[in-house]
Amino acid sequence: MYENTYPNKRFKHTVEFLKRYIDTSELILDLGVDNPLSKILKDDGYSVENTSGIDLDIDTSEIEHSQAQVITAFEIFEHLLSPFTVLKSIKANKLVASIPLRLWFSSAYRSKTDMRDRHFHEFEDWQFDWLLEKAGWKIIASEKWTNPTKKIGLRPLLRQFTNRYYIVYAERISNF
Repeated sequence: MYENTYPNKRFKHTVEFLKRYIDTSELILDLGVDNPLSKILKDDGYSVENTSGIDLDIDTSEIEHSQAQVITAFEIFEHLLSPFTVLKSIKANKLVASIPLRLWFSSAYRSKTDMRDRHFHEFEDWQFDWLLEKAGWKIIASEKWTNPTKKIGLRPLLRQFTNRYYIVYAERISNF
């Protein structure tokens, strides 16, 4: 089903991690518009709703009014100016979230053509953990993985053994 290429390797790790903690009977609200990973989850038997594409920094109403038991956020929080506000607005008690990790050998991602496709934050794992804990979440499990490429050069070489993605399963411990 998955090749060991981007984004398939990332999707494979993400789906395998999610399956360990989330049952297919639980309704998921995925932060972000319908996407290839949402389709994979649906094909695997999950009931997934997506947010409509609203700016979550400005409007969290879709999150606040959702009846989902689980929120997923796959490479979303780095695009938000205020991920803390979004994390606080979640009513569900379960969260599965992944982020690209900050790499010391590469500057923050910024699309030159799409103003929405930029990273306000590139976290180290401890920073993301701290953000989740401060927003009322307890991390139950986490994993990291690399994202090798077939390109030639120093950065592609470093990507062979430097973790690029970080995923967590967390449960709500407090509602502010």
